[in-house]
Amino acid sequence: MRIKVLVVDDESLARQRLCSLLADCTEPAATVVGEAANAVQAMAVLQHHEVDTVLLDIHMPGMDGLALAKTLQTLPHPVAVVFVTAYAEHALEAFDLAALDYLTKPVRFERLQSALQKIERLTHTNKGLEADLSQDSLVIHERGRTERVPLAQVLYLKAELKYITVRTASRSYILEGSLSELESRHASRFLRIHRNALVARRAVRALEKHHDPEEGEGWAVRLDGVDEVLFVSRRQLAAVRGLVKKA
Repeated sequence: MRIKVLVVDDESLARQRLCSLLADCTEPAATVVGEAANAVQAMAVLQHHEVDTVLLDIHMPGMDGLALAKTLQTLPHPVAVVFVTAYAEHALEAFDLAALDYLTKPVRFERLQSALQKIERLTHTNKGLEADLSQDSLVIHERGRTERVPLAQVLYLKAELKYITVRTASRSYILEGSLSELESRHASRFLRIHRNALVARRAVRALEKHHDPEEGEGWAVRLDGVDEVLFVSRRQLAAVRGLVKKA
């Protein structure tokens, strides 16, 4: 497929560079359906063209990119927003607006190609782009990089000191936050198995006897996607057993 792209930046040279990079993208390929120097021009293009994603600058005269992104969320058919800016300090606010990615200038070809691949994956899911953009995600900020991790990919959340380990099948992330708050917000997705751990309900595979160096003899859950097991407290054992029986 070809990703249909609208490039929005008040600097013509910046637009030219992005269009040049997009022309070289092949996995997937991209087609620039329009360019805009401000929010008014961008909305005009969107009224007349089908667009998959908007490459959007933040600092522009008039309505800035963050405000335009909020407007784009109200469209009948939402588009994926990828911010392209020289100002990395806006990353957290950008991801709060459900931005799919955040590229800093000067944009590297590899990062642009990676952003397009994310869009391609979304459009090929059964839920489709609209559902994915509205699903719950965790915003992870570490080592100067900010990333949205869909909760559908998270296998467990484990509190360690003042941080939470967020584990997916492919890697671990570190998140600052409250495990209790995550539990209350996402109870339909996660089950508490211990004072320091929540597991994805969909990922629970088995309950088995286990010896823990700190907890002693007890039970642990085994999850799809990871080799490690997680200890279950006596208080949560009945709930975990009930979940395993339903699986």
